[in-house]
Amino acid sequence: MEQHNIGKTGMSVSSLSFGASSLGSVFHETKETSAIQAVFAAIEGGMNFIDVSPYYGHYKAETVLGKALLHIPRSAYYLSTKVGRYGKGGINTWDYSGRRVQESVYESMERLNIEYIDLINVHDIEFQANLPGGLQKVVDETLPALCELRDKGIVGHVGITDLQLENLQWVIDHSPEGTVESVLNFCHYCLNDDKLVDFLDYFESKGIGIINASPLSMGLLTMRGEPQWHPAPQDLKDVCRKAAQHCQSKNYPIEKLAIQYSVSNPRIATTLFSSANPDNVRRNISWAEEEMDMALLHEVQEIIGNQQRVSWKNT
Repeated sequence: MEQHNIGKTGMSVSSLSFGASSLGSVFHETKETSAIQAVFAAIEGGMNFIDVSPYYGHYKAETVLGKALLHIPRSAYYLSTKVGRYGKGGINTWDYSGRRVQESVYESMERLNIEYIDLINVHDIEFQANLPGGLQKVVDETLPALCELRDKGIVGHVGITDLQLENLQWVIDHSPEGTVESVLNFCHYCLNDDKLVDFLDYFESKGIGIINASPLSMGLLTMRGEPQWHPAPQDLKDVCRKAAQHCQSKNYPIEKLAIQYSVSNPRIATTLFSSANPDNVRRNISWAEEEMDMALLHEVQEIIGNQQRVSWKNT
């Protein structure tokens, strides 16, 4: 599988990488044994970057992933996790304070059965935008706390994540150079939304690596269709459903086209997808290594039409 560097971090990662949110039964209930096998399939298939968060399944994803990592050489993968978003008993919580994020790093390492985190991310910074201190707190408190752990060698690199690209740029613009080493953005480089392209020059000018996530646009780009909770407007859901049906008529799953499109831009270091099914992992790896049907891509983009780049608020 092709590899690209995440900015200046020195991490050369596979163009398609493993997102572990499904291990937390985020989308539907999953079996732990199958989830662990999915991690093994990812590594065996050439993926060398794994992303997770304590928020996924309210610590379940990290716990299950940690069980899998006990059986994988540490040199076989780079690992990314996050701070800031949490939850317990079905209730979501947020805490971007310096003290809490440092505690969170050590807690994650214990759940993951590792002694070093390659990349630590501030998770979905837009939620802090609505809390006391706003995004300035990420600049003044959250990031310095993580940089302190970076200086101590507890974590290797520091990044930020968000749905809103403008928030990522704002924090970078207001932070000392070299603080933010990577960004993780989701649903903005997929068949129905390529807004990330507008920000590539900016991120590259700052030496910041770019990680893309959710090539299936959180389920919009699937034959099964989006989950009931999906926040996209109905018009966008409708055209994505039409696009999926069109791909099916061509015997070319829209999921395949979506994966291929999302890994097609070499300026993006890697694209994360998530599955707790090892067969799905192997299939997606195979798709990513095949050439994309460009004619079908254009047909799908025409179907999406004026719903291209229609987005939504994070939830």
